[in-house]
Amino acid sequence: MSASSTIGALYQHLTDELAAAGIEEPRLEARMLMAHAAGIDQTRIIGHPEDEITAETAAHLQELIKRRKKSEPIAYITGTKEFWSLDFKVSRETLIPRPDSETLISAVLETIPDKKAALSILDLGTGSGCLLLALLSELPNAHGLGIDINPNACLIAAENAEILDLAKRARFVEGNWMTDIKDRFDVIVSNPPYIVETEIETLEPDVALFEPHLALSGGVDGLAAYRTIAEQSRPHLSQDGLLAVEIGLGQAFDIKEIFTKYNFKECSTHRDIAYVERCILATV
Repeated sequence: MSASSTIGALYQHLTDELAAAGIEEPRLEARMLMAHAAGIDQTRIIGHPEDEITAETAAHLQELIKRRKKSEPIAYITGTKEFWSLDFKVSRETLIPRPDSETLISAVLETIPDKKAALSILDLGTGSGCLLLALLSELPNAHGLGIDINPNACLIAAENAEILDLAKRARFVEGNWMTDIKDRFDVIVSNPPYIVETEIETLEPDVALFEPHLALSGGVDGLAAYRTIAEQSRPHLSQDGLLAVEIGLGQAFDIKEIFTKYNFKECSTHRDIAYVERCILATV
């Protein structure tokens, strides 16, 4: 690009670069990266193509494009991802929140008759804190604890709580599942690692190369975390407590069997918008 450029010219240039690199939605991603780098709204890119972009911004954008062409997820490049209509800070310390996980939020909320109840919520493997904080945003008198084995993930989750004005009702601590937990909770939620270890390298490069391995690997059969959660969670659920977990494709039957082994009852599956079984809810 020249030393200076219009928004429209740079937008087309970046779109062409991304398209040539095989990016599925080059125009959308070009807009997202331009808006991020220039600190402008995406609507300005469409509505005012004649506006100029500084040489510094254009150069910065080229660096961002280089990262995207190497398959780095756009959420890690911009540092943010929307989930449940909330903006979350993310980094390579955390999984990127996905729309699939909103199925779990919807399913849990459907089971709670009194949204103003003073519920206690535990989020296992909290990552960015998106599950816990999304629930707290809908349950004004609830409070919660997020656990993650990665202390840096806990720091990011705590930042998100501050940004979303939920810090007074959420705290995040480093931990290995429920090993050091003494309390009981009304709701336990988790999006645990569920990818079969040997299949991780076959995932899309933006996942396999960039997202945290610990948050992906479910062991030799993808079910290791569910066995731990099933075994540890019953003593930490209050009477009539709810356990809700996200699951991988084709895992529902096996995970229900695990929960049944540990005397959970009323295991129900919930499907995402693609009609894929995406989460299981169980009661004690």
